[in-house]
Amino acid sequence: MQKEFNYKVQIKESHLDTFGHVNNAAYLTLLEEARWELITKNGYSLQKVHELKKGPVVLEVKMQFLKELKLREFINIQTHSVSFEGKIGKLSQTIYNQNNEKACQADFVFGFFDLATRKLIPATDLWLKAIGLK
Repeated sequence: MQKEFNYKVQIKESHLDTFGHVNNAAYLTLLEEARWELITKNGYSLQKVHELKKGPVVLEVKMQFLKELKLREFINIQTHSVSFEGKIGKLSQTIYNQNNEKACQADFVFGFFDLATRKLIPATDLWLKAIGLK
């Protein structure tokens, strides 16, 4: 069963570029922060990654920037896992601005990575729970 996860954050000075809005690379940082909050909340923290020597790896990302995000604006990042088949998963994240307008759409392809063998592996039940698919 898919679960949607909401992560609210305020845009800070460190997120901005010379135009005074969020830098394109900062979007990736904000989206990653939301993904870590999701899996940590679901029992798969960085400590668990180190303990089990298994964790997520981003393979591909497609982003669309739709509305600018500005300093001190509160945003909401909605994250939901679309699927995980074999060794590959798909996840979608949408950033909404303080007016609840879609500001960014990002679609990720990711794998579940074994740190010991340095290879992608099939998802475990614990990992599927962490990403909201169990």
